[in-house]
Amino acid sequence: MASKTQSCFEDFFPIMANKLGGDGLIGELCNGFRLLMDADKGLITFDSLKKNAAVLGLQDLTDDDLRNMVREGDLDGDGALSQMDFCVLMFRLSPDLMEQSQFLLEEALHQELKGGY
Repeated sequence: MASKTQSCFEDFFPIMANKLGGDGLIGELCNGFRLLMDADKGLITFDSLKKNAAVLGLQDLTDDDLRNMVREGDLDGDGALSQMDFCVLMFRLSPDLMEQSQFLLEEALHQELKGGY
């Protein structure tokens, strides 16, 4: 990912987390995932990310940047991002949140087990 975009994200994400709290942040991540995903596949693919990149202000990223973003977040190697892959990637891109991520991840798992989001 382009360093300028990553830097802006690193600055914004912790502010968003503090403002929204754990539940709110997870909800916003889920909303972001739905905005970027391929509706037929239920995953973020390179094509869906490219098509919707402008929604996140990522229109200046190259195809290689977008492919690298998918590759970096693809935990199961299927070539796309599941909702969990996406959430984990967002936390990894924000070093300031790494300390808080265990708590927020536990909240996300709790919500998923309850059938939320």
